[in-house]
Amino acid sequence: MIVISLPLLLAFIAAAAVLTITPGVDTAMVLRACAAGGRGPGWAAALGICLGCLVWGAAVALGLGAVLRAAPQIYEIVKYAGTAYLVWVGVNLLLHPRRALEAGGAAPRRGAWRAAFRRGLLTDLLNPKIGVFYVTFLPQFIPAGASVAAEGVMLALIHVGMTLGWFAVLIAASAPLAQRLREPRIIAALDRVAGGVFILFGVRLAFSRR
Repeated sequence: MIVISLPLLLAFIAAAAVLTITPGVDTAMVLRACAAGGRGPGWAAALGICLGCLVWGAAVALGLGAVLRAAPQIYEIVKYAGTAYLVWVGVNLLLHPRRALEAGGAAPRRGAWRAAFRRGLLTDLLNPKIGVFYVTFLPQFIPAGASVAAEGVMLALIHVGMTLGWFAVLIAASAPLAQRLREPRIIAALDRVAGGVFILFGVRLAFSRR
């Protein structure tokens, strides 16, 4: 049963808003996708990230978060898988930055969208800190007597909706710079910067504690 407590709900929205706009690897992922391919890949990356958050939120509401917190081995496996993925993406961007975007056409665009979506999704699915974040953050805003599972999913959906709204602002803001960002030297520089950011967050994840 879902119980709506307006003070708790407003407190959650305020706290989630601050966390949503705090720059991180997700923000870097969306901005890079926009710079590299325009709004389409940007939205694809955003949707992949939000789907990953939603999967973690639903899993935590159903009890997986408690397993991550109680089983260090599972947490470590997921954490280092996420670290390896971020570092792999970052090293590839550093060593093989692009000098030009793919030529126009339906097939290349679909491929770019799929790649952006996959990167966004895997980045969040392979980050166990999101699961631990949900299991420690969401319960503070669940009213007494409410169903933890139902209320947790509802709050996760609100957080995902806010995240998607923030990404919409980022994607819209990137549009005026789109032509400038497509210059060969800018493309290469952005790939290298994004690669460095992904490696940094990968290393940070590797040394993080539960």
